[in-house]
Amino acid sequence: MDRRNFLSAISLLSASACLGADGFDWPMPASNESSFARRLRPVGRALEIEGYYVWCNSPIQGEDGKIHVFFSRWKEEKKMGGWINGSEIAHAVGDGPEGPFQFVETIFAPRPGAWDATTCHNPSIKKVDNVYCLFYMGNNNGKTNTKRIGLATAPSLMGPWKRPDAPLLEAGEPGSWDDHCTTNPAFVKHPNGQYWLYYKSWNTKEYETSTDPLVKGNRKYGLAIADRLEGPYKKFSGNPVIDFSGRGNNCQLEDAFVWMENKRFNMIARDMGVFNHEYGIIMDAKDGLHWSEPKIAYYRADKYIQQPPPPSYLKKYGRFERPQVLFLHGKPAYLYTTSQGGKYMTASPFIFKIAELS
Repeated sequence: MDRRNFLSAISLLSASACLGADGFDWPMPASNESSFARRLRPVGRALEIEGYYVWCNSPIQGEDGKIHVFFSRWKEEKKMGGWINGSEIAHAVGDGPEGPFQFVETIFAPRPGAWDATTCHNPSIKKVDNVYCLFYMGNNNGKTNTKRIGLATAPSLMGPWKRPDAPLLEAGEPGSWDDHCTTNPAFVKHPNGQYWLYYKSWNTKEYETSTDPLVKGNRKYGLAIADRLEGPYKKFSGNPVIDFSGRGNNCQLEDAFVWMENKRFNMIARDMGVFNHEYGIIMDAKDGLHWSEPKIAYYRADKYIQQPPPPSYLKKYGRFERPQVLFLHGKPAYLYTTSQGGKYMTASPFIFKIAELS
């Protein structure tokens, strides 16, 4: 198939892509499916930018009523691996939660000599204490072992952004479970007034000695707590607060997003072995520390849409990653994810509406 016919095929599939949550027979026991999963209605792709992979899409409704999306992107020629050594964080705005979105500007690009010298990634936007907070990850050597979480702040979604000179949270001591990095920030302000920062990490020795070429180390989640937004953040003594390694088969998770609803903590994340490596999982907790048994939050892409066969260079094709929730009127209204493929066969956001169950 030549490029013209290939792109035509993608367009035709995209036009009829949203088949509804029950469009395919899915052989999974209903007991494992969450009510959240049953509420999802596929909207489709957005923010497809020619020449770029678009990842990590974090939405928020601004005071102007518009939807602002903070996302990471990197140049197409770097392929998927560009997230670790060339990602930048950008800003787009749309009139509604389903788009279309217009690019505004690049917020942060790698800055030589700084802790985020080689990549800026994992943006997660929050409004806390009337300040806009952009949590993100940076590194300084193009590798995973210098990934650190930082916090930028601004009085408005249009800036100006105060960029941090140092990370917000460092890795643990050598030999500890979290000595490799801090990444995938997930933030919530506790009802008691404290500031809670969940983070992903793993152990360097496990990472370097793993015999699995696809999944190295075992990703777990820790918690760091501060009395002030800007820190210092002190790691919880009972870390890691989420550890799936005891389930066997190197079971783990990543890409967590945390929010408070009905006086409970909720977490949605990407599955890495509970059910498979292609679903999303969801859990809740009364105290934010002791989490419920994971349930399915969302499925593979072919549950919701039809796509052409993937090119050989897209190894994560067909799954949704980096889930982030858009709140409208204080309630979860849309789920933003990212997925390989799309119009340019790179990567772009995929949006779901969170419907009310009848």
